Amino acid sequence: MQKKSLLYGCLLTLLCPLVAFAAPIDRHALVTRHDVVLTNFDANNPLSVGNGRFCFTVDATGLQTFPDAFTNTIPLGTLSDWGWHTIPNTNGWDIDHFQFKEYTDLNGRKVPYADVPHNQQTPEIKWLRSNPHRLHLGQIGFVLKHADGSPAKVEELTDINQHLDLWNGKIISHFKFDGEPVEVGTVCAGDSDAVSVHVKSSLMKSQRLAIQIKFPYGTGATTTADWTKPEAHKTELIYVPGSVQAQFERRLDDDKYTVVADWSGGATFNTLGKHEFVVTPGKNSDEMSLACTFLGSTKGEVLLLWSFDKVESNAREHWNHFWQTGGAIDLSGSKDPRWFELERRIVLSQYLTAIQSTGKNPPQETGLTYNTWEGKFHIEMHWWHEAHFALWNRLPLLENSLGFYQNILPRAEGTAKKQGYAGARWPKMTSPSGAESPSPVGPFLVWEEPHPIFYAELCWREHQDKATLEKYRDIVFQTADFMASYATWDTNTSRYVLGPILQCAQENFPKDKTLNPTFELTYWHWALETAQQWRTRLGLPRDKKWDEVLTHLAKPLVVGDKYAFTETTPDSYTNPKWNADHPSVTAALGLLPGEGIDPETMRHTLDWIWQNWNWPDTWGWDYPMLAMTSARLGEPDRAIDALLLDTPKNHYAVNGHVYQRPGLTLYLPANGGLLYATALMAAGWDGAPKRNAPGFPDNGQWNVKWENLHTAP
Repeated sequence: MQKKSLLYGCLLTLLCPLVAFAAPIDRHALVTRHDVVLTNFDANNPLSVGNGRFCFTVDATGLQTFPDAFTNTIPLGTLSDWGWHTIPNTNGWDIDHFQFKEYTDLNGRKVPYADVPHNQQTPEIKWLRSNPHRLHLGQIGFVLKHADGSPAKVEELTDINQHLDLWNGKIISHFKFDGEPVEVGTVCAGDSDAVSVHVKSSLMKSQRLAIQIKFPYGTGATTTADWTKPEAHKTELIYVPGSVQAQFERRLDDDKYTVVADWSGGATFNTLGKHEFVVTPGKNSDEMSLACTFLGSTKGEVLLLWSFDKVESNAREHWNHFWQTGGAIDLSGSKDPRWFELERRIVLSQYLTAIQSTGKNPPQETGLTYNTWEGKFHIEMHWWHEAHFALWNRLPLLENSLGFYQNILPRAEGTAKKQGYAGARWPKMTSPSGAESPSPVGPFLVWEEPHPIFYAELCWREHQDKATLEKYRDIVFQTADFMASYATWDTNTSRYVLGPILQCAQENFPKDKTLNPTFELTYWHWALETAQQWRTRLGLPRDKKWDEVLTHLAKPLVVGDKYAFTETTPDSYTNPKWNADHPSVTAALGLLPGEGIDPETMRHTLDWIWQNWNWPDTWGWDYPMLAMTSARLGEPDRAIDALLLDTPKNHYAVNGHVYQRPGLTLYLPANGGLLYATALMAAGWDGAPKRNAPGFPDNGQWNVKWENLHTAP
């Protein structure tokens, strides 16, 4: 009898993970119950449509009619992955000829860095940091007028009801102006950078509603647009009077792009100013549609007419496919009242990362909505933006941007060589060129260096073919070569160490004194061992240098029963200045599988952080990081608590965005991190307990249905 019970228990254990697939998830119900609905003019919650390479953000009118109302919240932008602008470099400034500052490592070797001492901002530093920057490609908004011709004001819109239809990728906006209803549909094509709007209102017949198209100069500022320099850029109009299409050839210094606008018949087209144009509907119609296609090219391309119906159909097909494929997590059968909010965050984060973060380049923290850090993107954040796509069975969306590392490999090799290292050293704050930006922090960070090996391994876990090994072998091997050469031999302790000079992920530690941060040490070991596995898969012998570093790499310091944040801060738990910024020590067993990390020591570390951390001084991805650590430690209740911790940096707005601070009013690494963490919690990780959703509480309060997710490393 006992043997039968044991056999029955084993069968249940084996079958338990399959419970998630017993009945297909009603994906339409899952997605649509989290559609966004706004009933007032909310400057903190603008909505966007996009395709991952192009994004268009609107106000309550469904267009960019009142951009000034969003100056201090989330600016209304039209941004693309390919749309960059560079202000003329009349002084010939170049990061390769920047005055690097030399720092001395443990063995007395001088290493040059693009440092900015005391955070000084010279004209050279300002130019290098802000160029190139992402460009606002054009503002499209309504011209609304009262009967006396005076312009509408925000507060004069009434009966607002705006609906983001997630399943179809469409924003439907209703409002009244002077008592007259206006109905607007806004869509973005899935496979083309085209945005289209359909409008219905009796205001058209009285010529009190039209659509204006305006083009700005470029800037690295948050607005992404400079409207004060009309003489600094050109808009060449190609238009045949009476036609239903206008073509705008845009030139900003040495950068060019094209915009094609086409509209429904009966409307008239006029030029209002140097870069301002208006399409006015005919007096006999109360409906009008307009489409604008944005192209990163000059004249000569075949330009197709896009009707609203065509763009809407294209968007619907794109989004229906997106939601019906890839992973899904349904929490609706749960008893814990927090299920709805967590599921809402998961669904909206899928939408936001899909419209903002799937281009050929890594995204910036604010994606394709507006500029932060002068419009550059941050390589250490690439993991938090896009690694989740692999676990959600949408690996191609991650692979879209991995070619970036191939493109900048020569420059990364040059950086390593300049500093006396082997292989390739990846930049921190950069642009498609891969050029490093001067900074007192960025050039000294190292935790982004192993990332490309992590991405390559995610690709291998899905494809497991030689083509994948060959595709990413140079990236993996050059990264590992740098990592092995970066580790310094400490003759006093007979081991390889990291730093100083080093800026760790918890950026409040001084770079000239920081040695052996726990997370970076663990990541170094994992990445070098993974690179060795790539050599084995390719039939190559293990690299002797990598093995030497692996064998003699320093171990994370343990203070009492907890891991020190860094070896040079044994006072991690007694000095209050260290319990701020990212609690990245937990990533050693969370983001990573934690080889060499003792679970109980990490549990004590997490316990202390949970009770003592300065939560207002954190970032949005810290909470998914804590959740992953909790899950791997077998504490799923705390994993849920971490994801929903009520702190200033962990609030998800109505539109799904996560506020961080003034000027950083949305933060996409939080959304991407949430998706990685919840996939790990639902589908598990290598070595996870053999039960359904091992990262969720098994207490009868959570009913987790999931499908089409991959386990995490």
